[in-house]
Amino acid sequence: DVLVQDDPLPWSQHRPAPAAPKPNTQATGPNASPVTSTPSTPPLGTAEAVVAAQALAAKASSLDELRTGLASFDGLSIVKTAQNLVFSDGNPSADLMIIGEAPGREEDEKGLPFVGQSGQLLDRILAAIGHSRDNTYISNIVNWRPPGNRKPTPGEIEICRPFIAKHIALAAPKIIVLMGDTAGKALLPVTTGITKYRGQWHDYDPGHGAATIQAVASFHPAFLLRSPARKREVWLDFLQIKARLSSHPAGEVSD
Repeated sequence: DVLVQDDPLPWSQHRPAPAAPKPNTQATGPNASPVTSTPSTPPLGTAEAVVAAQALAAKASSLDELRTGLASFDGLSIVKTAQNLVFSDGNPSADLMIIGEAPGREEDEKGLPFVGQSGQLLDRILAAIGHSRDNTYISNIVNWRPPGNRKPTPGEIEICRPFIAKHIALAAPKIIVLMGDTAGKALLPVTTGITKYRGQWHDYDPGHGAATIQAVASFHPAFLLRSPARKREVWLDFLQIKARLSSHPAGEVSD
């Protein structure tokens, strides 16, 4: 917006060329030779991190091995800012698996999913259909807390998707419930907002030779704390979940 010369130039010609890194020629003694420093290994890009995540997930033959693989993974910057890996809680043999988007501050501190106010509300929702953490398995799409409790980025979700897919395949529940729009869009073929697709049933294929699993999305408990009038819709969703748990075998989805 300021004229700097008579004729305009393409914006790219105004960009200065990146400065070449300066070698470190600091000597460590009077007769020492100059030492040229080498840059540290840059973090993995999204594509490379996805490949690394796929390889780690493929090698895991049990939930314990998957957890160990996640603990060794360094393809995400949030791994370095989180206090703890938040892998799961509840009963890994349960027919019902709840999946949220990512840990919050309290979850990060304790290393367990859904332990804050949202978790307390989730416990009450489960109790309303006769469930608890003793007969429910709980995890997240992303297993590390994003800084400031922000939502996971699309890149972070893409990198973590191989892990949660293998997690679901190994746990093999009858039903997975995706709590919130972030979790729903991470695993379901949906493009509208969650108010449109919550309560709709899908066949989810986790791959790795596992059978397809019934999947449904519902509102996240954190959203319900802000919008308590929507609890009725979640109640209807979980009544359907309860009915399917008692009447449908794994993999069967009715209209």
